[in-house]
Amino acid sequence: MVAHAGTYKYLVFTNSSGTTTAFSVTNLILKVEGQNLKVTHQDGTSELLLTDILSMEFSMDGTTALENVLNADAPVEVYNFAGTYIGRYASMVELVGSLSPGTYVMTNGKQSQIIMVK
Repeated sequence: MVAHAGTYKYLVFTNSSGTTTAFSVTNLILKVEGQNLKVTHQDGTSELLLTDILSMEFSMDGTTALENVLNADAPVEVYNFAGTYIGRYASMVELVGSLSPGTYVMTNGKQSQIIMVK
């Protein structure tokens, strides 16, 4: 699979303890090897435990902006990754804990965000 970062400069991973690791998208290669994600980048190679990855997002400055993508208090519509409508929730607070494991697209207004529930 090939993905394009557009104008973003970093791919940022957040692990289950909240620690973030940013990799430059220049010459970035991601490869799953067993239980690890092997990240080859301009500064070398790193390995991340797949089950420890909480989120992955593109960034301009190497920091995460997950909490700023969608307004947590606004209504949100949820779709599964195949595009099937799951439901409408009054807020992100209502949404938390109600989704089964999987990959979802959340939208509110003109913004959207992809999340993965473990």
